[in-house]
Amino acid sequence: MRTSRRHWLKRSASIGLSWTALQSGSALAQTMESGYLKSFDDMVRPITQGAKLLQQDVRLDAPILADNGSLVPLGVQVDSPMTQHNHVTHLYLLSQRNPVTQMALFHMGPWNGRAEIHTRVRLAGTQAVVALARLSNGEFRYGQADIIITESACVDAS
Repeated sequence: MRTSRRHWLKRSASIGLSWTALQSGSALAQTMESGYLKSFDDMVRPITQGAKLLQQDVRLDAPILADNGSLVPLGVQVDSPMTQHNHVTHLYLLSQRNPVTQMALFHMGPWNGRAEIHTRVRLAGTQAVVALARLSNGEFRYGQADIIITESACVDAS
């Protein structure tokens, strides 16, 4: 019995998709740990990996009380000269309770002129939010704010 071209293509595609699924089995961008309240060390250790960390030069402007966790405004300013040899390279926004800890990552350099961002984030309940700045010399600086949320977002890991 001779196989048709269509049957051969269907089998090849099926085998190819199966092989791809097996190879990427547990590949996740970030693990989701909904409902687990992380400590400060749990949030920053994977990023800093033992580098020098100081609580200075970073101002995190956030409301103390937010009615809706779906749109919480945040502003971050880092005191840095933003020169070629002394500037902020990365700015992380980290969440203590969200299903994914790293809410945002901003790449920066001397071309930015100043290290400042304004954004809105989703928060899954009352928690601490950390703004972590990585400097060009490999050191880290951070600022932290506690935000009370009356109506949570992200509770269904969406």
